[in-house]
Amino acid sequence: MPEPIEVRKVAIKHVSDASGLTELIDAGVLDADRVIAVVGKTEGNGGVNDYTRIIADRAFRDVLVERGTRTADEAKQVPIVWSGGTDGIISPHATIFATVPAEQVEPTDEPRLTVGFAMSDVLLPEEIGRIGMVEKVSAAVEVAMKRAGITDPADVHYVQTKTPLLTIHTIRDAKARGKTVWTEHTHESMDLSNGSTALGVAVALGEIEMPTDADVMHNRELYSAVASCSSGVELDQAQVVVVGNARGVGGRYRIGHSVMKDALDADGIWNAIRDAGLELPERPHPSDLDGRLVNVFLKCEASQDGTVRGRRNAMLDDSDVHWHRQIKAAVGGVSAAVTGDPAVFVSVSAAHQGPEGGGPVAAIVDLGDEPTGYRGE
Repeated sequence: MPEPIEVRKVAIKHVSDASGLTELIDAGVLDADRVIAVVGKTEGNGGVNDYTRIIADRAFRDVLVERGTRTADEAKQVPIVWSGGTDGIISPHATIFATVPAEQVEPTDEPRLTVGFAMSDVLLPEEIGRIGMVEKVSAAVEVAMKRAGITDPADVHYVQTKTPLLTIHTIRDAKARGKTVWTEHTHESMDLSNGSTALGVAVALGEIEMPTDADVMHNRELYSAVASCSSGVELDQAQVVVVGNARGVGGRYRIGHSVMKDALDADGIWNAIRDAGLELPERPHPSDLDGRLVNVFLKCEASQDGTVRGRRNAMLDDSDVHWHRQIKAAVGGVSAAVTGDPAVFVSVSAAHQGPEGGGPVAAIVDLGDEPTGYRGE
């Protein structure tokens, strides 16, 4: 049986700030050596050259070393997934997952939060966007599920990944070895890496059959309802964090999921919160959350037909501001309006993640007697 999970969201006050993690450790809420994953938003441009992810990564790993017994190399094995870009009102933050001793939590046979993680085999640049990547990601998801103590894919509600994208250097490396790459446009490779990874998640969870190379980025009917995939320049493997529920693990946290059908689908977010176990009125308000929402995790994508609910928009034609930033800001606003908290995890580039023009939503709630979620100011 996996150990119970403590999960907290902390603000990031500046680009290299990890004081929220330090404070939780110093207060005895978390043990540095028991931190098993971090998922956060940084304030850079969200692109290939968004080095705020690397700065934040270094800051959080330094705390794990300074406040615990891990070496720097051991701390590098902890999955820390940063999504760059806090466009609009999205606030920089991190959600921290840590195990706690079973005797410190209330036992229950009700489903409670469990987390497993894994690293895939090294992903070669020529595999990005092709079945080789799908297969390696799928294998890593299966390992992470086992570590989470999950046997039924239906108990998986959120799979956060971080994978490499293509850079000029890795493209040159592939060519030097006589290989080809799916694209030589590095920014496009972000969508490509995310989409290929999502297909790997979907295969592992039985949501789809193994696709073909031709399906990648083209057959949008193939998707995962729980995958949240991010990519960057800081790694050459897939980091996989599987989050779900298991009976007997104990604790007070629970996760649920749903999908947003389009960029305005606030009901999709509320449905994820309900699926996590909160009872809500028919037309809920942020005040109904009463500090019980830890965080929501969303992926979003500009619809390929350039419309939302039949109305035309110009995101895909805008040469000044990339659509990644526009849709992220829009969905961030919708999400914050639901939760009452601008510190929401909204990530763009949702190919094969949720339905076309929409995206998956996961929500973690605190069912304890004294919930610690955000209540506003």
